[in-house]
Amino acid sequence: MKRTTLICVLLLAAVALPARCPAQQTPSVPAVPTTPPANAPSSSARTLTIEEAEAIAIRNNPQITVGKLQALQAREFVREARSALMPQVNLSLTGIGADGGSRITAGELTNGRLYSRAAGGATVSQLITDFGRTTNLLSSSEFQAKAQDENAVATRQQIVLAVDQAFYNVLETKALLKVALDTVKARQDLVDQIQALTNAKLRSEIDLSFSKVDLARAKLLMLDSQSNFDASLSTLSAILGYPGEQEFNIVESTPQAVNPPAPDPMPLIQQAMQLRPEILSMQNEVTAAEKFGRAEHDLWWPTVSAIGVVGGAPVRDPNLSSWYGAAGVNVNIPVFNGFLFNARAKTADLETEVKRKQLQDLQNNVARDVRNGWLDTSKAFERLSVTKQLREQAQLSLELADARYKLGLGTIVEFSQAELQLTDAELQDTDAHYQYILSQIMLAYEMGLAR
Repeated sequence: MKRTTLICVLLLAAVALPARCPAQQTPSVPAVPTTPPANAPSSSARTLTIEEAEAIAIRNNPQITVGKLQALQAREFVREARSALMPQVNLSLTGIGADGGSRITAGELTNGRLYSRAAGGATVSQLITDFGRTTNLLSSSEFQAKAQDENAVATRQQIVLAVDQAFYNVLETKALLKVALDTVKARQDLVDQIQALTNAKLRSEIDLSFSKVDLARAKLLMLDSQSNFDASLSTLSAILGYPGEQEFNIVESTPQAVNPPAPDPMPLIQQAMQLRPEILSMQNEVTAAEKFGRAEHDLWWPTVSAIGVVGGAPVRDPNLSSWYGAAGVNVNIPVFNGFLFNARAKTADLETEVKRKQLQDLQNNVARDVRNGWLDTSKAFERLSVTKQLREQAQLSLELADARYKLGLGTIVEFSQAELQLTDAELQDTDAHYQYILSQIMLAYEMGLAR
């Protein structure tokens, strides 16, 4: 009779031991009063979505401003090159006091006669043709401007990528911290109840000792998770342009879709070759170098220009007319300049070849990065199903260990090991989810599809 009563008491006490079932997990404050829960930000915390984070970074990050300024600067170089095709107009005012009977007899060959005069006039010159040199220089500057525009786009995409990665790192560390907090809560409840059973002489001290060890491990996990969460917030704050860490309540306005990766990376590589701003920029630089090379070869062609002058001299020698005017055509034909033009043309050709090789190297690197990104995404997608299965099996293992422990068929070591396995499975599953999202973001960037 006494033995039957003791068994009933043990069964009733064992029922009170908590099993970590998904339906029973609720976020709450752990037994460490100094650590706030990750899902309960203070009232002063600013709610931040990924769209808002990207907008803040684009507005505050100086690298984006530098890229825009360099693009504007390149457009002014286009105007500078185009000016050579337009008329050049100069106004001149001249006043001279001279000895009327004197002559210039030394120095450069020039008009030797001197007159006292005060005059004003205008000179207009217009390039007629230089056989394509100026138009090639203009075309080269236009392609350079297009290259700078693509560089500005590339800089913007890099900043947006950094923001997206930091944003989802915060979400991941926040989710991992929640797992740690739930683990501490569950193990604290277990310690409290085993403590009560031990005090009633229904459990041994070794059971209590093992449960306290597991609680200590959970608290260490929570501290590490809290540290990672704070570090990720600090990184996000820095990328957004804030000098110190900001308190944000990170939320997903639109949850990232978990879609399976493409079956073949080749279409992704082809798309990257058409969309990556770095490739488009380098292609424009190659074309600009080719145009500049043609312009340097055109140095040997004659330059034909027209010039006209008109003016008046209210103060002059009486023998001179009060007005003057003339027009003419000048043809400048290069003959020999110490092989300067040959060297400039050869230099331009070599620079063009350098740009072509740089473009080829960039295309190879982009193809490699897209292929590696596709492999990472594929591996991360497969990991999702594995970690999900691991979590389910760990949950089942814990339930079985809990049932065995309640019936006195298992030990606290077995139960503790099952809890550790479930905690690890939950961490792995959470990490797999966010790592797949990050791999998708990285692959989109490698393909030139960043926002």
